[in-house]
Amino acid sequence: MNVLKVAFALLLAYLLGSVATAVWIGGIFHGIDVREHGSGNAGATNVIRVLGWKTGIPVLLIDVFKGWLAAMLPVIFNLAEHGSALLINLQILAGIFVILGHIFPVFAGFRGGKGVATIFGVLLAINLLLTISCFGVFLFVLLISGYVSLSSMSAGIAFPIFLFLFFETPSVLFKVFSIVVSVALILTHRKNISRLLKGEETKLIRKKSSPAP
Repeated sequence: MNVLKVAFALLLAYLLGSVATAVWIGGIFHGIDVREHGSGNAGATNVIRVLGWKTGIPVLLIDVFKGWLAAMLPVIFNLAEHGSALLINLQILAGIFVILGHIFPVFAGFRGGKGVATIFGVLLAINLLLTISCFGVFLFVLLISGYVSLSSMSAGIAFPIFLFLFFETPSVLFKVFSIVVSVALILTHRKNISRLLKGEETKLIRKKSSPAP
């Protein structure tokens, strides 16, 4: 394993994460910093709330893609044997760096988003079927509740549960990572939890009220 290649891959992963999609697209096309509006979060959900779906969807897709690309860097650079625990561990390290870049972007004053979409991209690169399973939980909770925050936390909690019960991996680090991600998603959604308990959280999906008879 080439240590310099690994270091370069991790640096590149952080820089990919630092691509402040929500901040840049909001500034270039709408002349506003989304961090000063809505929930104050530089993520796709807040962009959708503040600037609409046409702006939010590209932000979401780019944030997912940069997570996927960062986690694929160890594969692209051929840093370890395909399918080995070492390769998965290196992908997780790259994933950690891209997530850190998204949350603390060097290109946007170290004020970024919560990293949910980027985490999703990382997991897509590491284990597609597990990621789809967690996304199913996300969609189910979102359709039932309308809350992205609750859906994200539910999918995060499902991540280690699904991994430990239904999937096999040669990497112990991946199991540890699943628990860390689950806890981190809850911690980064502390304000959302408070708003949910107070009934003040904004729904992304609102049920249409029945017309008056």
